[in-house]
Amino acid sequence: MDRMIGVIGGSGIYEIAGLSEASWQRLETPFGAPSDEILTGFLDGIRMAFLPRHGRGHVHTPTTVPYRANIAAMKMIGVTDLVAVSAVGSLREAYAPGDFVVVDQYIDRTFAREKTFFGEGMVGHVPFAHPTCARLSEVCTAAGRGLGLTLHTGGTYVAMEGPQFSTLAESRLYRSWGADVIGMTGMPEAKLAREAELCYACVAMVTDYDCWHPDHDAVDVAQVVATAMKNADKARALVAALPGLLQDGAAPCPCGCSRALDGAIMTAPGKRSAEMAARLAPIMARVLKG
Repeated sequence: MDRMIGVIGGSGIYEIAGLSEASWQRLETPFGAPSDEILTGFLDGIRMAFLPRHGRGHVHTPTTVPYRANIAAMKMIGVTDLVAVSAVGSLREAYAPGDFVVVDQYIDRTFAREKTFFGEGMVGHVPFAHPTCARLSEVCTAAGRGLGLTLHTGGTYVAMEGPQFSTLAESRLYRSWGADVIGMTGMPEAKLAREAELCYACVAMVTDYDCWHPDHDAVDVAQVVATAMKNADKARALVAALPGLLQDGAAPCPCGCSRALDGAIMTAPGKRSAEMAARLAPIMARVLKG
């Protein structure tokens, strides 16, 4: 299978410029419709797919984003490498507004979202100690550094439910845990990408210091949007640099992302739900054959 780069864009990122043969496609998945149509095309000879996480015009809240449909749609359209671009708040002095962070760990504090494709009649558990793809993260880092961006390699992302921003007590708690950035959409996106055997990397755009900062008592939407818009061109340039760094074909991922379902399904073949198997087939056909 040929390589295809997927991009899920967060606040301020609603398209990819420069695609040839570009068109918006409407998809339906076994988990419903994704956030929006998917923009597909070619960039430097590599197939690309782009999905605005909140929908064009920002119509989905962090909780109501159809995460399962989004990841399923990316898998179904042929994506092999998925890059998430997300706006985040900083929990560290060194991660300043305007900086970029290539995330490598998560703390999941969300509680009102469907977090797995599996369910009754098809139980599965995928490894998740390292929730992002190191190879794809390195490519994102190289793209950012090549553009001269202020970019931090590695960081722990606290995923909160929202839509409200943190209290001061929460912000201080997350800092005490060693977390670096905070956002509202990193989970369950990364978990679902692993179940779909997609290589997944997160490029986080720092829009503000969270309310822990003495010079930054409160976070407001205007501030977040203003910084996100300033960073949007940089984020799009980073995305545009990816095809040139991923020209090596779609070889099996050395991190094991493309084989994450090996041994993951616990339900005995004779006990598996035919309905669940049919629902999962577009995402997990490799391990459900026969």
